[in-house]
Amino acid sequence: MILATPAMATEGMFALGFSTNQRAMGGAGVAYGYEAMSATLNPANAANVGHEMQFGLDIFSPNRGFTQAPGPRVESNSNYFPVPNFSYNKPLDNGKVFNISVYGNGGMNTDYPINMFGVGSPTGIDLSQMFISATYAGKSGNLSWGISPTVVIQTFRANGLPFGSGRDWSYGGGLRAGIVYEASPQLSLGLSGSTKMNMTKFDKYANLFENRGEFDVPGSITAGLAYKANSKLTMMLDVQRIFYSGVDAISNPVGPPPFGTPGGPGFGWDDINVLKLGLEYKANDTMTWRAGYAYSENPVGPEDVSMGILAPGVVTHHLTVGGTYSFNPSNSIDFAIEYAPENTVTGGPITLDMSQFSVSVGWTRKF
Repeated sequence: MILATPAMATEGMFALGFSTNQRAMGGAGVAYGYEAMSATLNPANAANVGHEMQFGLDIFSPNRGFTQAPGPRVESNSNYFPVPNFSYNKPLDNGKVFNISVYGNGGMNTDYPINMFGVGSPTGIDLSQMFISATYAGKSGNLSWGISPTVVIQTFRANGLPFGSGRDWSYGGGLRAGIVYEASPQLSLGLSGSTKMNMTKFDKYANLFENRGEFDVPGSITAGLAYKANSKLTMMLDVQRIFYSGVDAISNPVGPPPFGTPGGPGFGWDDINVLKLGLEYKANDTMTWRAGYAYSENPVGPEDVSMGILAPGVVTHHLTVGGTYSFNPSNSIDFAIEYAPENTVTGGPITLDMSQFSVSVGWTRKF
């Protein structure tokens, strides 16, 4: 599964959503527990989901490249990536809930068919991350809570760079936690946060990443609400902050001192805010429709385009649609389509560009 995690996620290096249904609603749902995978947005959501198991697969297709004037556009290859996810939610005899979820949190990938640094071709990088979260959740009155110790496995490989070669692995983890408060039968408020995931170093790339191969996973915090307008329609609004500044290898500016040294250069990414809007409409017992929109600030500035060639995570707008078809009360099929129109960033003679498209399918089994 780790080799199939996202090639270039939609919020810089983070995934917009982790399940088929989350992607259908623009990644929103921090205050809405409706499926086993909703624990990945907020561990407290697990307390509001029954005995359930989910599998999902996203086929993710990023179109990314760059233009260095006056030359032609150079497009990255490897444009299709399978992204699986799994979750199992089990109410316990003590009234609490246990959830285990495995999902791709983010990554970066470029594969340019040219020799860019005199080391060979193709030139590019491949970073994949897999999260394994074990959630313990409960509910006291109108307040749900959840805590998720999380293990992270990531792998990295660079081609055509003078800073190392071959695939390397890194391991680590951190903590995710959250709450959901039911202010009324119609309105729920959610808050979820993730610590920075402290990772072992990429030893093969000690000459690339800051502090001799250190590459942690940034922390984040998300607040949101879910409003049930009536028995059929639920509306969601989430606001997320991703703290890329907490990882020097990602946020340090491009420039001296040499790569790989403590305090050395990074990708120059800034902290970003993300706004997510989601709708769910239950037409009948068989069919549920979903739609969403998300706006993500761009972490790559004009001053960072030279390193951004390797990781052009510059898309900002995301349009999503999908739904669920229930064959019976126990089994249903989920589907979603996500589209991020092209966005560009120009710094000097270099212009980065990226657009994205994905199709997701999933299976939900209720016990």
